[in-house]
Amino acid sequence: MKKYFVILILFVAGCRSFSSSAQQPHAALEITPLTGNLYVYTTWGRAGGVSFPANGLYLVTGKGVVVIDSPWDTTQFQPLLDTIQKRHRQRVVLCIATHFHEDRTAGLAFYKAKGIKTYTSRQTDNYSRANAEPRAEFLFDKDTVFTVGGYPIQTYYPGAGHTRDNIVVWFDRDRVLYGGCLIKSTEANDLGNVKDGDLSAYVGTIRRLQQKYPNPAYVIPGHQSWESIQSLQHTLEMAQNAEPR
Repeated sequence: MKKYFVILILFVAGCRSFSSSAQQPHAALEITPLTGNLYVYTTWGRAGGVSFPANGLYLVTGKGVVVIDSPWDTTQFQPLLDTIQKRHRQRVVLCIATHFHEDRTAGLAFYKAKGIKTYTSRQTDNYSRANAEPRAEFLFDKDTVFTVGGYPIQTYYPGAGHTRDNIVVWFDRDRVLYGGCLIKSTEANDLGNVKDGDLSAYVGTIRRLQQKYPNPAYVIPGHQSWESIQSLQHTLEMAQNAEPR
């Protein structure tokens, strides 16, 4: 009887351990050095009733910090600014959102009110206005190079995919491709939310992106893990499987 009692205790302890590890809490804001003066930041939002991570990126220059996409979690708009100021002794001067969904644009009005220059493409602004999403103060009509502190940052529209307005951002000096939600993590099993996208165009869009930037050192997807360089190819394969016949 004692033997069975010990086994039961071990079994219950193991279940508690498993449950605990499966539901480990995460920090509301996580910042990870990427390369050079680039950092990936992650906040969380609700997707399908569960908490889901969203990645953004920022670049530190001698003339201020450039943020790509705003936090999804509204409680992290100010903490991101505060953390950047504390870590780097620099203020955010520019924010570029890569498409109109709230996990990219939620903080645009907040950052504009802080005196930060906010930008989207005109195409994104049209969708933001139509869907009552936050809008940027400044717009660009074509692929644009922003230079801050001597560092060139290139926006590129490869075509429709996740949404019809999704752009990517290329950091040539460090060969970093920020793909936003157009690019899916190798953890992803499907293309996710494509109700505002175009499955028939997705494959061609990814192939154009591969041709434009054939040898990135890092590829940052909009959600989940970004450690694997294979996320671009993984996205292409999922797009091929999802392509309308």
